[in-house]
Amino acid sequence: MAKLSKFTLDYNEKKGKWDLTNDKTDRVVKSFDTKEKATAGGVLRKAIGSDGGSVKIQKENGRFQEERTYPKSSDPKKSKG
Repeated sequence: MAKLSKFTLDYNEKKGKWDLTNDKTDRVVKSFDTKEKATAGGVLRKAIGSDGGSVKIQKENGRFQEERTYPKSSDPKKSKG
């Protein structure tokens, strides 16, 4: 199985928007006005492209909130312990 691309959705205080950034290239893939618009039904999946990937979603204070994998079938199996 190929490695998934990794992305981070975090708040950009300077722009006042939520940026989806490719972790490898450190480039902004897409910006959103609100986190709700970014995480609503399939928007992140479209933004990261057809190859899929893993998106770390942060809170406005920069702390980790959750991680989503697209497509869901690419989600790694859980380990014991």
